[in-house]
Amino acid sequence: MTTVLAWVLVFGVLVAVHEFGHYAVAKAVGIRVDEYALGFGPAIWARRWGETLYALRAIPLGGYCRLAGMDGDDRGDPRSFPRKPLWQRLLVVLAGPLMNLLLAGACYVVVFGPIGVPVPTTTVGITMPGYPAQTAGVRPGDRIVAVDGQRVDSWSALEAAIRRHARAPLRLTLVHGGVRRTVVVPTRYDAAVRQRIIGIQPRYVSAHLPIFAAIGAGVAQTAQLTALWFAQLFRLLTGQGPFDVAGPVGMAVMVGQAVQQGVVSLILLAAALSANLGLFNLLPVPVLDGSRLLFLGVEGIRRRPIDPEKENLIHMVGLMVLLGFIVFVTYHDLLRLVRQGVSG
Repeated sequence: MTTVLAWVLVFGVLVAVHEFGHYAVAKAVGIRVDEYALGFGPAIWARRWGETLYALRAIPLGGYCRLAGMDGDDRGDPRSFPRKPLWQRLLVVLAGPLMNLLLAGACYVVVFGPIGVPVPTTTVGITMPGYPAQTAGVRPGDRIVAVDGQRVDSWSALEAAIRRHARAPLRLTLVHGGVRRTVVVPTRYDAAVRQRIIGIQPRYVSAHLPIFAAIGAGVAQTAQLTALWFAQLFRLLTGQGPFDVAGPVGMAVMVGQAVQQGVVSLILLAAALSANLGLFNLLPVPVLDGSRLLFLGVEGIRRRPIDPEKENLIHMVGLMVLLGFIVFVTYHDLLRLVRQGVSG
């Protein structure tokens, strides 16, 4: 139940922010917004304020912002979507994906700043049962200050030192409660990580960046995630990478795992999902924002709009294809879960 509620909350926030982007810019340029809705199907709650109907609908798999005339029937209304200048319509359509990218950046800023980034230390947090470190007497709370006499000041330096000396037993210098001691620890090959390890996990501390540094880190992380997304899309389209797209079931599983790991993991996952939602919507697939941007671009080149009936037909076909794709990836999500259950 917690996983379901968390998934509905996270996905609902991502959709709400996306549609709010369309809504806010449409209002700003004078386009009439007929409805702002979260979910599809029958309304659970609905209320009209001014000219806009705000609704919460039963099926929490998306949302929409219905703009006057966007279905092609503007009835001569000067405040309808088709009557506005091309640049204003481009901004309205682009605002949704951009809001998702901004939300991703904001999530990263919150983690890097007020909440703090989990940073591993050389203090032992967990010793894995049956592994060499625990057998040799290493205990949680021990701070590893040297490996084979060479000082280590960070977890990455500790990992590097273990890799360098992994073929022979390691002499670890430990400090605990002011008492310094040395233990000899052999390594063991672990097939899961494909390297020799001693069986310890670090204790983490939270590192808080100053606000401007956190903003810079958030922007950089969002840009890096965007570049990675396009690189993975290129590999998928060229057949160089595996089909690894998560549908609603896969995302629900990821949210459940993040909930178990804590609030930081959940916020970081929300950032990644928000960026993915925004970037996915930029694809030139009918019914997505990317296709509307493409049609507006064609209109700018032709100096006249595409026939609304033809455009609506294309979007309808695109919707059918998108629903089929969702069913397909959901099948793959379920198949992956079954395989994991069998292997587990």
